[in-house]
Amino acid sequence: MSLITSSRISFIYCLSVLLLLVSFTSSANENVDEHLNEDHKFQKDIDRCIIETVKKADKKTILSEIESQCEKSIMVEVLVSDNEELQSEDVELGALANRIIKERRTAFDPYVITPHKMNYILPVHITNQINSAAYEGHSNWAENLTNTEAKFQISLKVPLASNSIFVEGDQIFFGFTLQSWWQLYSDDISKPFRETNYQPEFFYMAPINFHPFGGNSGIIFGFEHQSNGRSLTLSRSWNRIYAHYLYEKRNFALSFKPWYRIKEETKSDIYDEGDDNPDILDYMGHFELSMVYKLYNTYEFSFKGRENFATHNGYAEIGVTFPLWGKLKGYAQFSTGYGESMIDYNYNQNRFGIGIALTDLL
Repeated sequence: MSLITSSRISFIYCLSVLLLLVSFTSSANENVDEHLNEDHKFQKDIDRCIIETVKKADKKTILSEIESQCEKSIMVEVLVSDNEELQSEDVELGALANRIIKERRTAFDPYVITPHKMNYILPVHITNQINSAAYEGHSNWAENLTNTEAKFQISLKVPLASNSIFVEGDQIFFGFTLQSWWQLYSDDISKPFRETNYQPEFFYMAPINFHPFGGNSGIIFGFEHQSNGRSLTLSRSWNRIYAHYLYEKRNFALSFKPWYRIKEETKSDIYDEGDDNPDILDYMGHFELSMVYKLYNTYEFSFKGRENFATHNGYAEIGVTFPLWGKLKGYAQFSTGYGESMIDYNYNQNRFGIGIALTDLL
């Protein structure tokens, strides 16, 4: 199958996912009034708090301050619910909880897109050695790929329920993340998109009554598919179910995400349907550990790491966002190891990129 046909497959796959997102957004738009009028305990408690606080507040107090204060107060009540030994004054909301509060305000606003993971553009993304071997036999890519390219990530999520499902404060989402590596500086091969990864997922998120060191905890269960939409020897994909523990304290957040890969049938030849990368766990490992720290509400430092202790193959990524001007932030990223992209899952390299962050993690 030619690279042109493969590109069409990638385009059709991406288009189908985007159409699914449009359908979710349209559905939310059509039913926004219904969602706002539902008997949602979280929102009702906030409204009650606002009314009571306004009656007692000084006339100089701004309404937005009262709303923010009430949202945080009700969120604390959710975190300490069903825990008689824990008092509200013992719980301090961190940066992650404050992000969730902000997202709840606009969850069903048809004019707002909610970010999931980071959104960024790195016009300069350099590797010590490009994975040219993966493209041998496919046109003239292998000998013309450059070690400098552009990289960007677009990630968003859509809430699928307006009310709590099992416990107060829980939610279920559809998320979609797209990463692309663009050979922007390879004039000899017309600057193609070398690799694009598509990652749709469904996940359930809920707070839990576990507050080590005075912080807050949450749990996520999900299913995700990740692939590059290519065919034959360039095809890479896998499906995972995962559990995800979240912890926050003030401006620090930590996550531990173990997963189980859903097995696929072994391929008899390259034209057969089946497992494109049966050894992917040898390089991607069985878990991911992430940490984020926000300094002075201006700088954000992040770390992400994976490891397979049996094969000693792993991956580490360090990122930092910093102010440029206005709301615009710069972003620098360094990574080392296996699996920065699907096509590079078994390829060890070092990478550095710099550009602009459209959204932070916290």
